Amino acid sequence: AYSIASAPSNSNTFELIIVLKEDGLGTNYLWKNIRVGSQIPVTKALGKFMGPRPASFDTDLCFVCTGTGIAPFRSIIQDIINHNIPHKNINLIFGCRFQHDITYRKEFEALQNTLPGFNYIPILSRTGDESWHGETGYVHRVYQKLYADGTPCTFYLCGWKVMIMEARQNIVDMGYDKKQVKFELYD
Repeated sequence: AYSIASAPSNSNTFELIIVLKEDGLGTNYLWKNIRVGSQIPVTKALGKFMGPRPASFDTDLCFVCTGTGIAPFRSIIQDIINHNIPHKNINLIFGCRFQHDITYRKEFEALQNTLPGFNYIPILSRTGDESWHGETGYVHRVYQKLYADGTPCTFYLCGWKVMIMEARQNIVDMGYDKKQVKFELYD
């Protein structure tokens, strides 16, 4: 199973983020056998992790992700843009290890200038690079700082299980209801 990174549409085209895992059956097949023009049988989308489709969002949206967990948030943000859905602030907090792991960096940096209320915060856990001047560490302290005052917010979490479980507990400990936390985790 892979997360769709493109906005919902009626076309037969969609975008995935796939990381090659040397011991992975699916990723090895896709990376080594599929070429432009290949036909691949797929099933309908099976996940339940989708952004709501209201007429507007009445709270902030805080998207917290690690690694390929950024895929559904790209899809949701594109959908908000494509349908001109009114929204409050959208904070995208994206944790990864190194700068070369920052997926869609230019796209999200550009959106900060064109999508009102959009704030993109990449955070690196292992920089090893003197040229990085952004956030370092883990995603938790970023959302804890942004929402320390209890601003109404719906949190969406996607990524590694350990991050999700810690974030869920942190957000509840901050005073938010569990219903305000939506998540999809990877084992």
